[in-house]
Amino acid sequence: MGTFHERTSQRVYELAVLATAPICGVMLAALHVRPQSIELTMPYVIRVSWEFGLIVVGVAGLLGMFWPGQLGTGLGIELAAVLMLGAIAAMYVVSVLVVAGEQAVVAASFVGAVALGSWLRSFEIMRSLRWLIRMHHAGVDPCVKAPT
Repeated sequence: MGTFHERTSQRVYELAVLATAPICGVMLAALHVRPQSIELTMPYVIRVSWEFGLIVVGVAGLLGMFWPGQLGTGLGIELAAVLMLGAIAAMYVVSVLVVAGEQAVVAASFVGAVALGSWLRSFEIMRSLRWLIRMHHAGVDPCVKAPT
């Protein structure tokens, strides 16, 4: 499957976001400190799910990136994580814009970029999974390294 460098050199931003997400989720839950926009716009159950989602997204995304087994399984796990990350980031963008309006343009832009990047990565993963399926149907194992 490749070394740490081979797996992450083309996806350093994804690695950084996925590594930061569970830290943020744990800190939000442990310190009981939430952004005001989240407090005002989300019911308690949704807030707790949002925090827990940050933790799950990060752990699952990193697990998918470094999955030691079949490539398709790792990509599937990563796909679920980045789709969820996009949704969680979009939830924050909506809540911060509803509460702060124009004053939230910077925060909304940056977090919106995380959501957009997550969804774009999900399209890349889906394309890779379709390629793996086509290779499997053709009887070719794309994960076997050529003898050197």
